[in-house]
Amino acid sequence: MLIYAILPAAGSGTRTGFSENKILKKLGGESVLRRAALAFASNARVAGIAVCIGAAEKQAAEAALSGIENVLFAAGGDTRTQSVKNALEALAALPCPPDYVLIHDAARPFVSQKTIDGCIDCMLARGSAVCALPCTDTLVRAENGFVLHAIERQGAYALQTPQGFAFAPLLKAYRRIGANEPFTDDSGVYAKYVAPPCLCAGSAENKKLTFAEDFAMDAFRTGIGVDTHAFCEGSRIVLGGVPVPHDRALRAHSDGDVLCHAVADALLSAAGLPDIGHYFPNTDPQYRGANSLALLGKVRELIETEGFAVNNVSAAVLAERPKLAPYIAQMKKNLAAALGAAESAVGISAGTNERLGYIGRGEGITVLATAALCSAPRKAF
Repeated sequence: MLIYAILPAAGSGTRTGFSENKILKKLGGESVLRRAALAFASNARVAGIAVCIGAAEKQAAEAALSGIENVLFAAGGDTRTQSVKNALEALAALPCPPDYVLIHDAARPFVSQKTIDGCIDCMLARGSAVCALPCTDTLVRAENGFVLHAIERQGAYALQTPQGFAFAPLLKAYRRIGANEPFTDDSGVYAKYVAPPCLCAGSAENKKLTFAEDFAMDAFRTGIGVDTHAFCEGSRIVLGGVPVPHDRALRAHSDGDVLCHAVADALLSAAGLPDIGHYFPNTDPQYRGANSLALLGKVRELIETEGFAVNNVSAAVLAERPKLAPYIAQMKKNLAAALGAAESAVGISAGTNERLGYIGRGEGITVLATAALCSAPRKAF
């Protein structure tokens, strides 16, 4: 049996407060759209994917789905119903139209293979399948902010996607929809024009991303950064944006802030991005003498673009001289501000190397840093 997935992705997502379609936002390093599409592309029983997207966002959607095979695009409509109808018509025009379709909200990127397989099994056995969860909370009817009466939750379900149907009757049903008929999902169309659809097991993890706070994930990434700079002639060093008097300086193309550099590399590593030298090469004149604390702020922007936020960072500065204890509190303040984190999320320690090696001989400073990122894109982007 030939099965296609349809991903309606043309909504504006205004309730998130984002300035663009929420399905193009990155979440833990990948866009919401790509996460949803990969779930179906990874299922051996799904032959292809039809994505409903607006014309202005098609290029961005194509980039987000790069490398995923058998993807076709259908015009996004003014409503979800119109978008799905457009996708069904596009599939009907294929040389070999599908026998079945799975319709899934692109804004549900956490759908599991177990949920998809369960939906397919039910659909093949009964002709339709609607993923659902039984309601466990108390349900009430309200008006003007006041409870009118309770609703019996026995037999009440919260519907999810995917929703699977035999292709031919669903297409026929969509072609019968009147101009002013409101439908919030495909089960309503099927129920009115074909038959009562069959329920199958949904999943609590298969949530729909509707508000900005829904984009937070209980997932973490960790990274390590190490940087070393040798001493040269000078009268001070800069660590964590703090000028520290010394009888030497640190040799560098920028201001030589070895602490900021190590923290930046830890953050980039955690996000799976190239190191600091890739973004701010020492061969580029614009970064000569650059403020490394400002560069750290740019690194923050890079990881936020990938859908991450700083959870915490920790750094150990190894230097025989100068003594750094009086300056650490200000270093913490500076790093916290650059990273958009609380001061308590920044740990800095300083120690000597017991006069061993190049550090013990006073030839340079090394900083080892670790970073933990959480998947939580900010509302601003």
